[in-house]
Amino acid sequence: MEKLWAPWRMEYIYGETPQGCVLCLDEDRANDRQRLVLYRGEHCFIMMNKFPYTNGHLMVSPFRHTCCLENLTDTEALEMHQLVVMARGVLLDCFSPQGFNIGMNLGQIAGAGIADHLHMHIVPRWSGDTNFMPVFADVRVIPQHIQATYEKLVVHFDRRAS
Repeated sequence: MEKLWAPWRMEYIYGETPQGCVLCLDEDRANDRQRLVLYRGEHCFIMMNKFPYTNGHLMVSPFRHTCCLENLTDTEALEMHQLVVMARGVLLDCFSPQGFNIGMNLGQIAGAGIADHLHMHIVPRWSGDTNFMPVFADVRVIPQHIQATYEKLVVHFDRRAS
């Protein structure tokens, strides 16, 4: 029998619910690595999903706390789109996925885990990346430790920023 190890998932299962909005960032970049922030633009940022669906699951969000698309300024909406394109490019360079799911869950009933702060998901996909585990065991297999994924991705975002 093979064993699957994903010890960081225990934090999700047993961890305390964070106080405040996990997508609201302050200007201090000292905690970016811990918070899995990969890139800061002028109005929006890219971060890893701490509890990903697949390896490399990223989120793009405005700095400003809003839950409504119609509240985005044109500048925020444009930069959000530009960062989605950037994130897709980095994921292609790093992991060569064969496809992507890109989108938003607007409102808790639509599946938004963080309904109060708008964010877009970029989920890389590979042929055969779904299997019986999510259906029968409610488990997703992530093949690389989240910090190792962060270290690999952040280098590519740093290069694009300079």
